[in-house]
Amino acid sequence: MGESVNDNSDMNVNNGIANLISARKALKLSLEKSKGLGLALDKAGPRLEEIDQRLPSLEAAVRPIRADKEALAAVGGHINRAVGPAAAVLKVFDAVHGLENSLLSDPKNDLPGYLSVLKRLEEALKFLGDNCGLAIQWLEDIVEYLEDNLVADQKYLSNLKKSLKGLRELQNGEGRGCLDGGLLDAALDKLESEFRRLLTEHSVPLPMSTPPALGEQQCIAPSPLPVTVIHKLQAILGRLIANKRHEKCISIYVEVRSSNVRASLQALDLDYLEISIAEFNDGQSIERYISRWGRHLEFAVKHLFEAEYKLCIDVFERVGLDVWMGCFAKIAAQAGMLAFLQFGKTVTESKKDPIKLLKLLDIFASLNKLRLDFNRLFGGASCAEIQNLTRDLIKRVIDGVAEIFWELKVQVELQRQIPPPPDGNVPRLVSVIIEYFNKLLGDDYKPLLIQALVIHRSWKHEKFQEKLLITEILNIIKAIELNVDAWVKAYEDTSLSQFFAMNNHWHLYKHLKGTRLGHLLGDSWLKEHEQSKEYYATVFLRDSWGKLPGLLSREGLIVFSGGRATARDLVKKRLKAFNEAFDNIYKKQSNWVISEKDLREKTCHLIYQAVLPVYRSYMQSYGALVAQDSSSSKYAKYTVETLEAMLLSLYQPKPGRYGSFKGMPTGGKFDIGVADLRRTASAVA
Repeated sequence: MGESVNDNSDMNVNNGIANLISARKALKLSLEKSKGLGLALDKAGPRLEEIDQRLPSLEAAVRPIRADKEALAAVGGHINRAVGPAAAVLKVFDAVHGLENSLLSDPKNDLPGYLSVLKRLEEALKFLGDNCGLAIQWLEDIVEYLEDNLVADQKYLSNLKKSLKGLRELQNGEGRGCLDGGLLDAALDKLESEFRRLLTEHSVPLPMSTPPALGEQQCIAPSPLPVTVIHKLQAILGRLIANKRHEKCISIYVEVRSSNVRASLQALDLDYLEISIAEFNDGQSIERYISRWGRHLEFAVKHLFEAEYKLCIDVFERVGLDVWMGCFAKIAAQAGMLAFLQFGKTVTESKKDPIKLLKLLDIFASLNKLRLDFNRLFGGASCAEIQNLTRDLIKRVIDGVAEIFWELKVQVELQRQIPPPPDGNVPRLVSVIIEYFNKLLGDDYKPLLIQALVIHRSWKHEKFQEKLLITEILNIIKAIELNVDAWVKAYEDTSLSQFFAMNNHWHLYKHLKGTRLGHLLGDSWLKEHEQSKEYYATVFLRDSWGKLPGLLSREGLIVFSGGRATARDLVKKRLKAFNEAFDNIYKKQSNWVISEKDLREKTCHLIYQAVLPVYRSYMQSYGALVAQDSSSSKYAKYTVETLEAMLLSLYQPKPGRYGSFKGMPTGGKFDIGVADLRRTASAVA
C-alpha cells in the first residue's frame, strides 16, 4: 500500500513536470509568433505610408472613370486638334537648333551663306511665333475643358496653365529670344562685328605727303570703299534692319569713317584751327593762316566730305534719307567741319584792324566759292548745327567788312593828330592805304567787296550802288592828302618837312599811276603830285646840300709870290666851314629814309652832282696848300672818294617800320592798345 502511494506520488510529479515543459514550449512558441508579428507590422508601416501617398494620384487616375461619359468622349477630339500645330512647332524648333553651328561661326568666311542661314532662322522664328498662338489656343481649350468637367487634377491643371502663360508671353513677343536660346542675338552680334571689320580694314586715310598747293587739289578715288565691300555692308544692314538692330551699325559707321577723315586731314597740319583770338592779332599770321584755311576748306569739302556724302548714300540708301543724312552730318561734325567754321569765327572776333578787311573778304570768297557745295552737302535738317555756324560766320564776315570799310575814313582822319615819322619816310598809313585800295579795286576783291556791301545794305532794306563805293574811296584818298599836308606843316625842321613832302608826293604818284585807283583820281591829280615832288626835291636840295658849294669860294685865292700864307689861311677857313656844314647836314640826314629806290638813287645823285664836282675841283686846286700843314687832317678831312661813298649811301631803309596802321577811335569800334603807340616816337610812320 505504501509502495502504491509512492508510485502515485511519482506519477503526479512526472505529470506536473511534463505540464510545465509543455507550458514553457507553448509560451516560447507564443513569444516567437509575437516577435514575427511585430516584424511583420514594422514592414507594413512604410507600405501603408506609400499607399497613403499614392492614393491622391490613384484617385486622379481613376477620376476620368468617374467623370461624365460624354465629357470623357469629347477629350479625345480636343487633344487631336492640338496635336497637329504642336507637332509642327516642335519640328521647327528642332530645326532651329540645327542652325546653331552655322550661325556661331565667323561670317567673314562666307558672308552670303551666313546671311542665308540667318534668314532661315528668322523665317523659322517667325513660323514659331505665328503658330505658337494656334497651338496655345488649342491647349488652352483643353485645359478649360478639363477644368470645367473635372476630368483632370487641379495640380496638373495649374502646371499646364503656368506653361501656357509662358508660351503666350513668347507668342506676344515678350520673350522672343527664348525661342532660339539667344541664337538670333548672337548671330546679329557677329554681323555687327563683321560690319566693323569690313569698314575698318577698307577705310584707309588719303595719303598726302604734302598739303595741296594753291590752285592745286589732291585727287582721290571715285569711292573711298570698294564696290564689293559696299555690297557686303548693304547686305549686313538689310538683315540688321529686318531685326531692328541697325542703330549700332550706324554708330560704328560714323565712328570709323569720321576717324578716317580726321586721319586724312592730319597730313594738312591743321593745328592752326585751334589758335586763340589773342594769337590772331598778328596781321602776318592772319594772312598766312587764312590762305591755308581757304585751300584746306575747299579740299575738305570738295573731296573728303563729298566722298563721304556719296558713300553714305551708297551704304544707307535702303535705310532712308533721314538715316544717311544723319550719318553724314555726324561724320562731318566729328571729322573737323565744325573746327573749320570755328576758325573763321575766331578771325571775325579778333580786333578789327583795317588790314583785316582783305582777310575777311578772303574768308567770304572761300565760303562764296563753296556755297553750292555747302547747300547740297549740308542742306538737310540733320546738318542744322553746320548750317547755323555757317550762317553766323557769313553774317559776322559781312558785318565786319561793312564796319571796317565805312569806318576807314574816320581811322585815317584820326591819324592826322599823331606826329609824322621822325625819319621823313612815307608813313605806313599812306603806303598801306594805297596798296590797300589798289587791291580792293582789283578783279579779286572789288566784286567781293561790292557783294558784301550789297548784302549788308539788303539786311537793312537799303540799296547799294557802286558809286557809293567809289565816292567813299576817293574821300579816303582826300583824307590821306590832308594828312600829308598836316604832317608837312608839323615839322619844325624846314629841310625835313621838304624831304617828307618829296617822299610822299612821289610815293602817291608812283604807286597810283597806271592803277585803277589812279584812273579814278585822274591824270591831273597824278600830275599835280609829280610836280609837287619835283618842287619839294628842288627846294630841299637848294636849302640844304645846295648851300655847301658856296662855302668853297675861290675869291681871294690867286696866289702871288709872297701871298701864299694868306691863301693857305683862306683855304683852311673855307674848308673848315665846309666840313662843319657837311658834318651837320650829314649827321642829321643820315637817319632820314627814302623807301623808294628810284627816288633815293636820284636824290643821292643830285646831291652828288651838287657837291662832289665842286669839292673835287677845289681840292685839286688848293688841297696842296694845306697838305703839308701839320694840322692838315683838320681841313682836308674827307677825300673825294670818302665823300662820294658817304653821299651815295644816304637815306637807306632801316629794318622794320614805325608803328602800324591803326587809329584811335573813341567809340571803341577798333581795338587799339596803348602799347601800340609807345613802340616808337610815331605810330603812323
